[in-house]
Amino acid sequence: MSIDYSIIIPAYNEEALLENTINHLKEAMATVTLKGEIIVTNNNSTDRTADIAKYAGANVVFEPINQISRARNAGVTIAKGRYLIFVDADTIVPPELLQNAINNLESGEYCGGGAAVTSHDVPLVVKGILGYWNVISNTFNIAAGCFVYCRRDDFEGCGGFSDKVYATEEIWLSMALKSKAKKHKRKFKIINKPKVITSARKLVWFSYSYQSIMLLIIFIFPFLTRYKWVCGYWYKRPEQKEKK
Repeated sequence: MSIDYSIIIPAYNEEALLENTINHLKEAMATVTLKGEIIVTNNNSTDRTADIAKYAGANVVFEPINQISRARNAGVTIAKGRYLIFVDADTIVPPELLQNAINNLESGEYCGGGAAVTSHDVPLVVKGILGYWNVISNTFNIAAGCFVYCRRDDFEGCGGFSDKVYATEEIWLSMALKSKAKKHKRKFKIINKPKVITSARKLVWFSYSYQSIMLLIIFIFPFLTRYKWVCGYWYKRPEQKEKK
């Protein structure tokens, strides 16, 4: 049986959460009629990420350069599906959300889209931040990086995720897909119910002042995402900072 859709997970040192993410994905996929596959990009991990992915039943591809956009694109190189769904390693996709995304793509009316984001067991202020992001996502019609879905032909026609940036690659792809969709009279759709469930760990790891400054800098000077040293928010982790 041919593969209809491919779920791609970029993963750098994700041994703690990856198995849970894959298991929930398999439960969601079992409710969908179309045939799917799970691909994990081992983005030069130094832990058991690759072994856990294989044990959980995912196909694994290696990307040696630590860059989120490259990891996402590397997964596409072995993907067999005509539809692509990008999910973060700390993210849970409800079955209904997966079905809605595939239905949108199957309809031919949409080139792709994203989903509203929520998180469990986090401080109220974090829920507020996620709520604020959902407003931005819907207002400007851009996908959150933890869940992006699209047609493969449109993805490839846009050149995939830009390897010129180390962050906000989902925003650039969203804009490229929307531009391309207009030519084919298709739309870019943010799914609001159900929401995708993320760990929101970065919002807990880093101080709100640091996050605010980082996001303000990126908003005013988006070209700075071309430099990895500026994008530490997307690559550093508490344990890594403690080792330095």
